[in-house]
Parts: sequence; C-alpha cells; structure tokens
Amino acid sequence: MNTFQLYTTDFHAWTQEQVNLLKTQQWNTLDTVNLIEELETLGRKERQELRNRLAVLLGHLLKWQFQAQKRSNSWLSTIKEQRIQIKLLLQDSPSLQPYLEEVFLTAYELGLALAMRETQLGQKVFPEICPYTCEQTLNSEFLPD
Repeated sequence: MNTFQLYTTDFHAWTQEQVNLLKTQQWNTLDTVNLIEELETLGRKERQELRNRLAVLLGHLLKWQFQAQKRSNSWLSTIKEQRIQIKLLLQDSPSLQPYLEEVFLTAYELGLALAMRETQLGQKVFPEICPYTCEQTLNSEFLPD
C-alpha cells in the first residue's frame, strides 16, 4: 500500500511509517503534502487548546464572582486545573506566550457565554469587557470577590 493510501485508511500506521522514513532519512519517500498539513494542524490545535482552557478558566472566574452564593469546590478545582494546564501548555510551547494576549478577548467572549449558560444569569449581569487582566487570570492566588 502506498503512503497516501495509508494516510487515508490507517492514520496511526501512516504516522509510524513517516517516523521511520524520517529516522532513516528517506526524504524522497516521505508523504510531504500530508506531513506538512498535519504539522500545521498540530500548531492550530495547540492554539485552540490554549484558547479553550483560558475560556473555561474565565467562565469559572465569572461564575465565582457573580454567583458567589453558589461557589463550590468543583468550581475552585476547575479554576486551579485550568491554570495548571495553561501553565504546562506554555512550558511545553513557550512560543504560545504572545498568543495568550492575542486570544484573551476571544477567550473572554467564550467564557462569558459559558458563565451565562451555566448560571442562567443574563448578559447584563456580566461586564462586557473582561474585569480581570491576563496576569490576574493566570495568578494561582487570584480569585475575584
């Protein structure tokens, strides 16, 4: 079976074959078209993961602040976990650090939607603009009052 067919029928086997071809420096045999596409996709997934984790974190910070009477250990655990996961993601891929500021507004919009959905509070309850800085959001000691 040729490399392209393997890509469409058994992705895992295709990846293993590409690794072997790279290790043995068989450059002419590599499926470069699909390899390039997959590498680009990996970069997008890292950015998406950062954006999504930041959105969940911001949504839970909003819930914590604006529905104080319902605060729970589950919310606190989610806040802590997202901060740790973001920290680990940035340690693994430091080049994502500048993207953090770039995606902060979008992450807030997603977090706001999460908070509205999960609290059943109207949009007017929450600030249009994120009330937290990026630094506060990621600070393990910060919880809004």
